[in-house]
Amino acid sequence: MKIAIVGAGWAGLAAAVEATQAGHQAVVFEASHFTGGRARAVDGRLPDGTPVTLDNGQHILIGAYRETLRLLQRVGVDPQTALLRQPMTLRFADASGLQFPDWPTPLDALAGIVTARGWNWGDKWSLLSLASRWHWQGFTCEASTSVAQLCRRLSSRVMAELIEPLCISALNTRPEQASAQVFLRVLKDALFGAAGGSNLLLPRVDLSALFPQAAARWLAGHGARLQLGARVESILPQGSQWQVRDDCFDAVILATPASEAIRLLEKSAPATPEAIATKIRHWTELSRALRFEAISTVYAWAPDAVLAQPMLTLRSNLSPDAAAPAQFVFDRGQLGGPAGLLAFVVSASSAQREVLQWQVLQQAQAQLGLSLRAVQTIVEKRATFACTPGLRRPAVGIAPGLLACGDYVEGPYPATLEGALRSATVAVKAARLDVYDAEPG
Repeated sequence: MKIAIVGAGWAGLAAAVEATQAGHQAVVFEASHFTGGRARAVDGRLPDGTPVTLDNGQHILIGAYRETLRLLQRVGVDPQTALLRQPMTLRFADASGLQFPDWPTPLDALAGIVTARGWNWGDKWSLLSLASRWHWQGFTCEASTSVAQLCRRLSSRVMAELIEPLCISALNTRPEQASAQVFLRVLKDALFGAAGGSNLLLPRVDLSALFPQAAARWLAGHGARLQLGARVESILPQGSQWQVRDDCFDAVILATPASEAIRLLEKSAPATPEAIATKIRHWTELSRALRFEAISTVYAWAPDAVLAQPMLTLRSNLSPDAAAPAQFVFDRGQLGGPAGLLAFVVSASSAQREVLQWQVLQQAQAQLGLSLRAVQTIVEKRATFACTPGLRRPAVGIAPGLLACGDYVEGPYPATLEGALRSATVAVKAARLDVYDAEPG
């Protein structure tokens, strides 16, 4: 098949790799002049004038992300070199919190809970008993249940020090608004799935080097075409094919943000037969109903700034006017970057950039004892969709020969890199099999 892929973010590049590997002719169109989408490297400069490579958002992976790890290896990236693997660790600056030993699953989770520092036996028992119930119920619940409702029997300490940071980082949605069903799926894969599923995988290289650049090289070496600076204005039916720019394709995979996919489809729908236009309208209605959340990354620096671990959990306040908005901080100096550079992550971010930056610097002083200078604050306003209970997400299949992939389409995971890459694999398979209601498994 001849497949057009619109968008060269992680999902689009993954779709191109999968299509090429399956023997199809893949052409990738990207409007910008760079690859990686919302997970790529950007240029920055330290306060002393030193150039530095940042990311447009600090990302973290876990060992359960099997599709991500498979694709990294496919394009020639060694996960052992590019990622720092360590047991699940959610420790605060005072060394309290959770840390799993390097044991088989699920014994690592059990031991981590039992040995959690700063938790009394009531805290630990509330989590152990509830986790046992989740396991017994097959990690399922009513679709309308929120994470806050799911965890109402937990102690306030466990809720504040474990569930809230996990929920807001994984789903980018506050517990009272987040889908318990999706949260349970993440917990199942991480804590009770394959060996090492709960491990933290912290990038040692910038996000462009982690996958997009390697994928682009792989595609070039295997006959695929990647066209940067090539904006797609419309997708028009041509018999059983679709026209993209000046060429016709057997299938088109939209690997763009939802808003761009909606724009393209609404512009193209009037030129399609009514049966196809109806499918397109249904898909765009679901996509338009998605609500999006921001993620902010505040980079700050001091010459002597060093954390006790590459990543620490922070005590955060989830209200919009919070004086402590960041949930996690990463020591980029321990992850291959310049010494003294820290990255603070604020999920479900809502404050103005300048206010947020000032709050994070105050939080660093109060919780880490560090006087830092701001480097750069990056706000991705539409970083993820709000993963709410009972949410209907658009399917991978739109119409015959027309598909979509990305972290927002139907699937078991929230808006993560793993979700995006899984959807890409499903989209390529669906195009080949002529299936239009497939969803990532």
